[in-house]
Amino acid sequence: MALIETDQLEKKYEVGDSIVFALDKVSLQISSGEFVAVMGPSGSGKSTFMNVIGCLDEPTAGRYLLDGIDVSQMNRDALAEIRNEKIGFVFQGFNLLSRTTALENVEVPLLYSKHIPKDRKDKAREALKLLGLEGRQHHNPNQLSGGQQQRVAIARALVNNAPLLLADEPTGNLDTKTSIEIMELFVRLNEEKHITIVLVTHEPDISIFSKRIIRFLDGKIISDQENKP
Repeated sequence: MALIETDQLEKKYEVGDSIVFALDKVSLQISSGEFVAVMGPSGSGKSTFMNVIGCLDEPTAGRYLLDGIDVSQMNRDALAEIRNEKIGFVFQGFNLLSRTTALENVEVPLLYSKHIPKDRKDKAREALKLLGLEGRQHHNPNQLSGGQQQRVAIARALVNNAPLLLADEPTGNLDTKTSIEIMELFVRLNEEKHITIVLVTHEPDISIFSKRIIRFLDGKIISDQENKP
């Protein structure tokens, strides 16, 4: 069964007297364990697609099944619960809390679950160790390099053991060397931990790390090809 399945997915906006389709009848499947790059120019629909499959936005029409669950018509509370259980997010800007330690930042998703404080800290430490940051757990973001901050953000995305990791331009604020290190980390997480990764990027040299490349234009998929990293 596909982890992500969309059927005739649409997202449209009214702009004056016109209707603009950010997503136009998008149908696809992404299986568990895939590493997919989503590409396209600005305004192509790739970010809207990311927001919809991340349960951050609702489609205007069509169906979206996440891990077999139809989330298309769920209310906000149900979507929030699905996000916390099924999805980890990594963003270009890291989105770390500035006055809290790396450990506390990683704990944040666990605050919305039923874990007791000790379990939260143990799971956060384990996630940081997986990312090679066990010696940085008590550092605040301003004491970490850009690459280390992004690793903290990835640890936070993984701490709930969500089956899906969504990464939106995760190397956009990083230099070339650090970008490659982060992408190699994604490859390792995908291959060793079997985490499904969907990565939005406009950079061809980033997309080549993925195993499949989907290209959007004007809200439609114009190509969907296997890639050999």
